[in-house]
Order: sequence, then C-alpha cells, then structure tokens
Amino acid sequence: MAETSPHRESDLSGLAVPDRAIGWVAHHPRLPVYAAVAIAAGLGWIYLTAMVVGARSDDAAVFGPGMALLEPVLGFELPPFLAALCQPLIDVGPALVSGETFLVALPMWLMMVLAMMLPSAAPMLATYSQIADTAARKGEPAAPVLVLASGYMVVWIGFSLAAALLQSGLTALGALTFAGTPVAPALAGAIFIAAALYQFTPAKHACLTKCQNPFSYFFARWTPHSTGLFRLGVEQGLFCLGCCWALMTVMFAVGVMNLVWTALLCILMTLEKTYPSIWITKGIGVFLLCVGTAVSGPSLAAVFLTG
Repeated sequence: MAETSPHRESDLSGLAVPDRAIGWVAHHPRLPVYAAVAIAAGLGWIYLTAMVVGARSDDAAVFGPGMALLEPVLGFELPPFLAALCQPLIDVGPALVSGETFLVALPMWLMMVLAMMLPSAAPMLATYSQIADTAARKGEPAAPVLVLASGYMVVWIGFSLAAALLQSGLTALGALTFAGTPVAPALAGAIFIAAALYQFTPAKHACLTKCQNPFSYFFARWTPHSTGLFRLGVEQGLFCLGCCWALMTVMFAVGVMNLVWTALLCILMTLEKTYPSIWITKGIGVFLLCVGTAVSGPSLAAVFLTG
C-alpha cells in the first residue's frame, strides 16, 4: 500500500502552494473520485429538482407523500434552457402515447440513477482508486477508475431503460398518474411490501455482501487491462442492481418525481452499503413493511368488506 500520510506531508513541505496542492491530491487518490461522484450526483439532483420546479404545480402533494416540504420552491421561474431540458412529465398530458411518455421518463430515470446510485457506489470506486494508486507507485500498470465506473453505469443505464418502459406502460394503463404517482393505494402498498420482503432474502444478502467488500473482490480479481476492469465494473453494477433494485422500485409507490423519497432512499442504500450490519438491512425492511401495511391497509380492508 501507499506510504503513510505523515511521510507524505513532509515530502510536500518544500513545494510551492499550487504544487503542494497538486501533490496532496495525488497522494489522496480517493479525493478525486469522491469529488467526481459529488459533481455527477449534483447534476442529477439539479435536473430532478428542475423537473419538479418546472412543472409549475400549485400543489406539491401531486408529486407524492412528503413533497409538501418543497412547496416554497415550486413557484420559481427556471431559465429557458433548463426549462426546455427538464420538460416535466406532468406537463405531458393524457393525450400522449406511451412512446412519448418514455422519451420524457428515460432522462429522468437516468438522472435519478446519478443522484441515487453513484453516491452509494463511491466507496467501491474509491477503493479501486486506492488499489490502482498503490500499483502505480510500484510501477505496475493500472486502468483508470473511469473504466470501472463506465462498466458500473452500463448496468444502471439498462435499469433506467427498463424503468422508463415500465413507467410508460403503467401510465398508459392508467395505473400511474402523469405525475408518476400510483392511482390505487393498493398498488403502492404492494410495492412497499414486496421491497420490504426482498430485504430478508438470501439474494439480497449475497449481493449486499459483494457491495460491502470491494477491496477483497478487486484484490482477488485484479487486472491491469481496461477490458477486464470494464467487466469488473459490470459485475459490480450487477451486484449493486441485485442489492438495490427493489428499493428503487419504491419510487413507483411514492411518485417517480418525489424528491423527498429520492433523498431518503439514497441515504438508506448508501448506509447499508457503507456500514456492514444485518440490522440496518432488516431495519429498512421493517420500515418499508410498516409503510406498506399502513398504505394498503384501508384498501385491503375495503376489499374484504365488499368482497
């Protein structure tokens, strides 16, 4: 591994301030990774926020539960270029066919992936960057971390395509409103309960374990070649997908433009990947199960009473 930080700092003490700053960054390979992830995730959040603000709705509740917190910002006027780029789904209107809805939903899901999944992948990308930096200091070749990130994102781009198709289909069937919220509480409750139950499955545990231990994974399968690293990125993306797909589907239960739940789910996914504890995963499952039961309870009771 690389030298300890005290020696590094002493090596930089005689340099000019700009050179010292560059040297400090070079000796902390994780920093550029976290900075790049923050920028990409920030762009995703800007896009998603602009979509909600650009909808110009007087009622934040149309976007789902919890969105009343953002009521004060809904009246802001977006710059023309941003308004055109972030055409909100709610402005599409019921006359659109599902294909046109898909074209609006796809960039939204892509930005959602940037906002939600990249932060949870930051420790994995930073771990590889640290290993690659150690290899480079020994004179060994190492592919750039961007190759790994590209492989990872290919998987989530595929997920975004599938999610946009599902959203356009559900909208065409009348199961979702044009703000992306479920029409029937029973549907929302079912999604919550399904996501909750997945938290307790062996598949969830197996994929989460891979996500929580990137060092041993990269160390055992180290490759200096870009093609091999891209493949490792795809594999890590698949592990992440297996870990988080059910939590991502919760967006269909709370509203695909619901920024409050987007932030909450991002925090939960990052938390369970960063801190290896089965109780965090189970706690999330119990939380989702309680919400799902509360949401679908009245609907299920009505079914039994009228049944």
